[in-house]
Amino acid sequence: MKNIIIYTDGGSRGNPGKAAIGVVFCNEMGQEIKKFGEYLGDGLTNNEAEYQAVIFALKKFKAVFGKKIAEVSDVEVRSDSELLVNQMNGRYKLENEKIQKFFIEIWNLKIDFKSVKFKAIRREQNKEADRLVNEALDGQMSSQKLF
Repeated sequence: MKNIIIYTDGGSRGNPGKAAIGVVFCNEMGQEIKKFGEYLGDGLTNNEAEYQAVIFALKKFKAVFGKKIAEVSDVEVRSDSELLVNQMNGRYKLENEKIQKFFIEIWNLKIDFKSVKFKAIRREQNKEADRLVNEALDGQMSSQKLF
């Protein structure tokens, strides 16, 4: 059995605007195993980016470690998005249609793991995932040309 902590963050400059995600995989002792930052595109809200970070994390876990490891892994997704955590834990309703689709996708991805739990954390506890979001956004912004 494996215990994995995944820190996720999503951000949007403009809300909606240019968006990116940051994901950090850690072992049960909090040691970083892998980390990823990825630019998503334009026209996304902060909440959409937060959900896409979780989707990316669960898919990437299976791609990197394999389905057999996923099936015996207890995953704790830690996010500073109170909305996402409370919706995934059934405390808040889902009214936005896009978010409902993301919720269903995460729900279906969870089936491939022994367990997936969601925990709200303070922003200060999510600094590395946040840094990866900003790095992806800054990289995208600097790669744009005026002419």
